[in-house]
Amino acid sequence: MPDAPRLDPPEPPEPAETRRGLIGPFTGRQLATALGTVVIVAAILAVVTAPIAAPPAPGIAPQPTQFAIGPAIEGLRVGDRAPELQIVGTDGSPAPLLDLAGVPVRLADLRGHPVWISFWASWCPPCQAETPVLRETFVAYHARGLALVAVSVQESTVDDVRAYAAKYGLEYTVAADLAGAVFRRYRVYGLPTQVFLDANGIIRAIVQGPVNAEIAAANLALVGLGPEPTTGSP
Repeated sequence: MPDAPRLDPPEPPEPAETRRGLIGPFTGRQLATALGTVVIVAAILAVVTAPIAAPPAPGIAPQPTQFAIGPAIEGLRVGDRAPELQIVGTDGSPAPLLDLAGVPVRLADLRGHPVWISFWASWCPPCQAETPVLRETFVAYHARGLALVAVSVQESTVDDVRAYAAKYGLEYTVAADLAGAVFRRYRVYGLPTQVFLDANGIIRAIVQGPVNAEIAAANLALVGLGPEPTTGSP
């Protein structure tokens, strides 16, 4: 009698470890579906919670040639009324900024005049480079009512500022803000910084950096000192 065909024994069941998905009991397809859902929900939340308008940029962008004296902060804006030029007195109370002759410098006393405030320092290279521009522009516009106030900051002594002004024959108002009270009120973070005020004390232009003659003239036009009208020949 022929032998019955031999049947191979059934293979042992697959171990539990080999039947697991990509992570734990989940398959790759299940994980991909879940991840897609999370991405869609996150995108919807981003659209819903996004502000309607982008926040305004902080201040006016500084020029590459401006000398930074601190981190960029939100500064004054065009249209603001310029703060008074006050320092801290010996008794801790507000006191007026003094020029190099010890005379108080008050914006209130300059109402009716366009005012150019320039924050600078005698040790600042871009400030040194623009000194001739300020000197010559003041000479050209002084008779038309321009008041130019150069506020020197982070100087060692008033004598250093006085020596600089004498050396370069500066005829405009120069004041030393040794304690930094004025430039903190104006939230200055780089030198030089220019602030142009109209005759009512309202800020009409801010320049974060040095100016040349053309930039100075363009900003003075914004405060009412445009080119003088020319008269035609008879």
